[in-house]
Amino acid sequence: MSTTATKQLNWKTAVVTGAGSGIGQAIAVMFAAQGARVVLAGRRKEKLAVTAAQIEAAGGTSLSVATDITSEQDVAALFDTAVRQFGRVDLLVNNAGDSKGGDTDTLSLADWKAVIDVNLTGAFLCSREAFRLMKAQRAGRIINVGSTAAKVPRGRSAPYAASKFGLDGFTRALAIEAREYGVAVSIVHPGNTLPGLWTGREHLVQHEGLMDASNVARVALLMAALPPDVNLYESTILPVSMPFLGRG
Repeated sequence: MSTTATKQLNWKTAVVTGAGSGIGQAIAVMFAAQGARVVLAGRRKEKLAVTAAQIEAAGGTSLSVATDITSEQDVAALFDTAVRQFGRVDLLVNNAGDSKGGDTDTLSLADWKAVIDVNLTGAFLCSREAFRLMKAQRAGRIINVGSTAAKVPRGRSAPYAASKFGLDGFTRALAIEAREYGVAVSIVHPGNTLPGLWTGREHLVQHEGLMDASNVARVALLMAALPPDVNLYESTILPVSMPFLGRG
């Protein structure tokens, strides 16, 4: 663990959604190791407790807040709690995600809405609350976790691809709006990652290659630790062996 003098996020308050597992957990643990006070958001308290235990064991600071990011009331309560506990919010990582797919002609409206609600509307609701705070502070950073599916979608994945293309567009729009207030907005697009959406289905993409979630966390940390007047707007990170460019 880094010494106090070398920690990159000392005294920063970070809200991380989907912090109970996968990429969100990896980001939360890495941010805490670098001095951030991390507010862990997710639906399941028991999963947040696992992340909190990892952070505490390493000497970090965290606060778990059970949150349904598709609920305006829950999201408002999340940020109210963060401000009451830590005084401000410096970083938001919109990581929470869902994935459902299949043939579009048989896809249910419920499955479509479930993915859009979490991946896109949830990111909007959290970003809206964070931007209100950061705009008043005239400082802050919002990092969205997209996907290579926002660049080259897979077949039979209409809800997920639409949500990630939408998140990419939302990131661009908010980045333009936020920059005059000193708020940076960016997006990282991970490829095949474990643990994550492929957990339990590794055999489907094993031939393409898989990377550990800690690698995505390293990119998120790079974005978060930049000077406040600098933005690494976009990054794509994926296994070297993963078909991406020219995969058709």
